[in-house]
Amino acid sequence: MSGALRAHVGKKDAKMHRKESKIPCVLYGGKEQIHFVVDEKSFSRIIFTPDVYLVKLSIEKKEHIAILQDVQYHPVSDRVLHADFLEAVEGKPVSVSLPIQVEGNSVGVIRGGKLIIKMRKIKVRGLVSDIPDYITLNIDKLDIGDSIRIRDIQVEKLNFSDTPGAVVVTVKTARGAAAGQLEEEEAAGGETPQEKTEGGE
Repeated sequence: MSGALRAHVGKKDAKMHRKESKIPCVLYGGKEQIHFVVDEKSFSRIIFTPDVYLVKLSIEKKEHIAILQDVQYHPVSDRVLHADFLEAVEGKPVSVSLPIQVEGNSVGVIRGGKLIIKMRKIKVRGLVSDIPDYITLNIDKLDIGDSIRIRDIQVEKLNFSDTPGAVVVTVKTARGAAAGQLEEEEAAGGETPQEKTEGGE
């Protein structure tokens, strides 16, 4: 992605660039902050995706490897107003939010429960070379009432920044799930609450 240095920094200057379909940006994390602009069209391939990408920025013939860290949108039009890039310096850890992907067939969902994804992204910290595009969670063993929390997730060479007890994925009781469980107990020879009452009269 190509960018051009901003001659002036300020609201008036930023507004002028936006009228020219350019997005004001800041690159930080290196030796100094760099204020620049990029064409709005070139942003679409890294904005409209849940994945995390390393971006090669070419600013005034100098190349920088960076991660898109934050984007500000217009509250009405959703047009991009400003973007922050974090420069990836070799040997220096960075913090990013990685998207979650689930795989497998939950036992609880098969029994009638509902899979609920509480967190779509997880904050991690590590070297750029160790950060994957996303984090995969296997839900095969999740029964009704079970959850996967931050503390249950382990990815080699990554540290998690979110609260350890925060729920990422859970399976909750859906309509009919309790009835299905009761039928299984009856089939196994268990007594229902009604049978126990009738037997005691």
